[in-house]
Amino acid sequence: MIARSSFLFALTVILLGALSAGENDGKIVLFNGKDLDGWVAEGAKEFKDGDKLIPVWSIKDGNLVCTGKGFGFLRYDKKQFADFHFHLEYKMAVKCNSGVGIRTVVFDPKKSVDTRPSYACYEIQLIDDFGKPPTKFSNGSLYRHVAPASNPSKAPGEWNVLDIACHGPKIVIQLNKEKIIDFDQSSDDKLKKNPLKGYVCVQNHGGKIEFRNLWVREFKAVK
Repeated sequence: MIARSSFLFALTVILLGALSAGENDGKIVLFNGKDLDGWVAEGAKEFKDGDKLIPVWSIKDGNLVCTGKGFGFLRYDKKQFADFHFHLEYKMAVKCNSGVGIRTVVFDPKKSVDTRPSYACYEIQLIDDFGKPPTKFSNGSLYRHVAPASNPSKAPGEWNVLDIACHGPKIVIQLNKEKIIDFDQSSDDKLKKNPLKGYVCVQNHGGKIEFRNLWVREFKAVK
């Protein structure tokens, strides 16, 4: 037990160090600020505004914009990630509901629940709850499973910085440079079999949200 505790502590230190590492060190840029190259829209892709069909996902001023109409995901389809640091920045509108999926699967509307990130693996909840106490359903939570230690979210209209580090069963999350999640899924009987590799995605679940600076840096696999 002592040896395992020491290992997990050391791994947390490594992950936190990785989150502070230089941004240009081996990162894979997921969003180029110009188009949706590498991304696949799943679920709701467009909606009607009068006689016009408007895409749910678009690019404006170099940012990835979600209108918040319908329900679905935008998944990075070029590669699955196992051990990685995923960085992104987001700005929510009032009453926004969104999320970030990690180590997830292709979303199938016909099997909606089973293929949502929060059931297939994990969703990091993004929701407008500025100033409220953290819960398993609050901003920054591993939705339905793990409450964040705090809620350092910024108010709607301001940019937030989210960093997610996964290494084997360990998940460490920082929001606005404050550690809010430090979780070992192998310690949870309900979650220990969750996949250790999969896709990353962002969610449309009501309310406008913008994303920028999405990139991943891969780690070496846990021995």
